[in-house]
Amino acid sequence: MRSETPSPQRPDYQTIRYEVADGILTLTLDRPDALNAFTVEMADELEDAFERASLEDEVRAIVVTGAGRAFCAGMDLSAEGNVFGLDESLNPTMEDMSDRIDDPEIHRGVRDTGGRVTLAIFNCLKPVIGAVNGPAVGIGATMLCAMDVRMASEKARVGFVFGRIGITPEAASTWFLPRIVGISRALEWVYSADVLTADEAREGGFVRSVHPDDELLDEAYALARKFTANRSPVGTALARHMMYRNSAQHHPLEAHRVDSLAMFWTSVGDGKEGVAAFRDKRDPEFTGKASEMPPFFPW
Repeated sequence: MRSETPSPQRPDYQTIRYEVADGILTLTLDRPDALNAFTVEMADELEDAFERASLEDEVRAIVVTGAGRAFCAGMDLSAEGNVFGLDESLNPTMEDMSDRIDDPEIHRGVRDTGGRVTLAIFNCLKPVIGAVNGPAVGIGATMLCAMDVRMASEKARVGFVFGRIGITPEAASTWFLPRIVGISRALEWVYSADVLTADEAREGGFVRSVHPDDELLDEAYALARKFTANRSPVGTALARHMMYRNSAQHHPLEAHRVDSLAMFWTSVGDGKEGVAAFRDKRDPEFTGKASEMPPFFPW
């Protein structure tokens, strides 16, 4: 249980809540009457929230959950026109996705909204924990793939259900999901479009643990504190990005290049305090800030 009074919700968010207490940001998908169904507005707000959290040094870790009885029921299919918010007048090519990916026309009219969110999660400098409190299907499932740890309520259900409506997996999940559960299981889940129980998702390696509904957030906060108490924000941010980057490289030499720079800069930064605290048998008092990363980052 967190003791500090949460900060007020940011007034510019309409579909999510952004509340910080005890160094932990709780991002709550907040359309409970619609089972937190995903919209373009929610995508924009989540993208902004993760970018903001990276730069706010009061935020040490992030817990993402849903309001009410669902985590996220997928894309809101009740929207008029193209329900995914895409511009059907365009005829995009792979060259557009390479050369014009940040062009406003491509950004708004072609780029997958869920992917913009998962890339913002991927780029975030803080540990991210998904607290899956209920159904998480479609983008509700794929956005979880970009989070570092997923914990589930006994009421959680997870479904990569795109095949049911004739579309493909999105949100860069074809990069994330095989890395989490293996390519064979990932393909099985996508081909079948089954909705998994919390226990099935845990057995498949997608979620870390399953909890009674009323204990889920407390367990997520406890894990977030374990990630952040007496930890260097800079060291944690680097470790997060090194793990994702280096595990996708073709040769360990590529990891060695980055490891060497990371070790050098942390050894002359918070590492000095960490060594002194170890010698003095006391808790460290790290002063590094994730908003002030070493000069070689991003790679």
